[in-house]
Amino acid sequence: MARVRLRFFAAARDAAGCTTTELDAATVEDALSQARAAFGDDFSAVLERARVWVNGDEPVDGERSSLREGDEVAVIPPVSGG
Repeated sequence: MARVRLRFFAAARDAAGCTTTELDAATVEDALSQARAAFGDDFSAVLERARVWVNGDEPVDGERSSLREGDEVAVIPPVSGG
């Protein structure tokens, strides 16, 4: 397990009620599962449409990607504007 930071943007931040949180996770899937449990249905719904990046890049193995100590997992929902 690695201590990682999750950062939430836009609707994900609103649904989580915070901009960041730290947790211990082995994979992206593990981190997102913990976030779903902690932040509930509204957050889970946002996560279904969001992109998830690790250290500024899309994880090569998707949610199966391993995490290392100090990694940053960003949850970035689609944004609209005009």
